[in-house]
Amino acid sequence: MKKTAYLYIFSIISTICFNACREDIEMILSEDELMGEPREVVGYKGFYLLNEGNMGSNKATLDYYNFETAVYTRNIYAERNPTVPKEMGDVGNDIGIYGSKLYAVINCSNKVEVMDAQTAARITHVNIPNCRFIKFLGRYAYVTSYAGPVVIDPNYEQIGYVAKIDTATLKEVDRCLVGFQPDELEIVDGKIYVANSGGYMGASNTTGYERTVSVIDVKSFKEEKRIDVAYNLERIKADSRGNLWVSSRGDYKGLPARLYFIDKQRQQVTDTIPIAATNYWIDDDMLYVYGTEWSHITQDWAISYSIIDTRTHKIVTRNIITDGTDKEIQKPYGIMVNPETKEVYISDAGNYVTPGLLYCFSPEGKKKWVVRSGNIPGHFALLPIYKN
Repeated sequence: MKKTAYLYIFSIISTICFNACREDIEMILSEDELMGEPREVVGYKGFYLLNEGNMGSNKATLDYYNFETAVYTRNIYAERNPTVPKEMGDVGNDIGIYGSKLYAVINCSNKVEVMDAQTAARITHVNIPNCRFIKFLGRYAYVTSYAGPVVIDPNYEQIGYVAKIDTATLKEVDRCLVGFQPDELEIVDGKIYVANSGGYMGASNTTGYERTVSVIDVKSFKEEKRIDVAYNLERIKADSRGNLWVSSRGDYKGLPARLYFIDKQRQQVTDTIPIAATNYWIDDDMLYVYGTEWSHITQDWAISYSIIDTRTHKIVTRNIITDGTDKEIQKPYGIMVNPETKEVYISDAGNYVTPGLLYCFSPEGKKKWVVRSGNIPGHFALLPIYKN
C-alpha cells in the first residue's frame, strides 16, 4: 500500500518533532509497492538497493525488496533514522552485509554508515575520506579510500589506501597505502586485491592512469606486490576458484574498455575478454555483465549485456535480456542475480537527475516487473536468513 497520501500530514509533524536535527528539511516517507508474487524463501529474505544520488545533492537513499512478501519499499533510511542529520549523505558508492550489520559506503560524505541489517536502524558511522568500496574477512571490514579531495588533477599527489575497520568496535585500526584512486577490492586466500584506477590523473592524458592491482597480505597488512593489468581499472571480483576478474574502463578515446582474467596461482593476467565490463555479478560459474562505454571520438554510448562462463572464459550470450526490454533501459547502473531463483535485477539510472528504475528479469531474460527506485540506483546487498 502506498503511503504518499500521508506525506503532507507527516511533513508537518516531522518539522515540529525533528526541527533541531533536520534543520527544517522535510523528511520523505517510505513507500511500499507490491512487485511480483509472494513466495517461500530459503537462503535470503530480500535485498537492499543503495541509490547513489547526484553528487553534491545529499540524496543517497536506501530501498528494500522483501522476497517473501514481494513488497518493494523505497527510502527506508530517513524514516527509520529520523534523528540523523542530512539522512544518508552524499553519493552512496557501495553496500555490504556482514554478520548482523549493514554497511553503506557514502563517498562524498567521507563515511561508512553502519546499520542493523534487519531494520536499517543506524548504529554509528566511521569517518573515511573519499571512501569507495568495502569487503569483509574475519573480524574486519576493509574499505578503499582515495584519501584526498574529489578533483580532476593530472598532478594529484595523494595516493590512496585501504582502511581496516574492527567490526566489533567499529573503529579504524590500520591503513595500508596502495596506488592512486583505488576502487573495488576483493579478498582471496589471505590476500587483498585492489584495483587502482588513477582516475583523477588520467582524464586528459592516458598515461596518467594507474594500471595495476595491489596485492596486500592480510596477516601483515602490507602491500606485497602489484600486478600489471591495464589503464584505468575499476572492478575486481573473484570466481568460485579464487581467480580474479578485473575491469578496465580504457581511456574513453582509442583505448577500449576490457575485462581481464588474473590467474590466482600465477599472479598475472592470462586472458582478456573483448567486452566493456562496467559492472558485473558472478553467480555459480556465470559472470553477468553490462557495459556502458563512452567514446569522446563518437560522442556516444555503446551499451551491452553479456554472460561469460568463468570456467571456459567464453561469452555464452550477448543477450541477458531477450524480450527487447533492453531498449527501454536508458543507462544500466547496477546488476545482481538471485542465487536461489536466478532472476536477474538490473537498475537504470535514466538521466541521472530524476528517480531511476529497477527491472526484474526471469532466468530466461524476460521482464517480470519494473519499479521506481531512488536517484541513480546502483548497489545491491542480499540479506541472508540466519538460522538459530
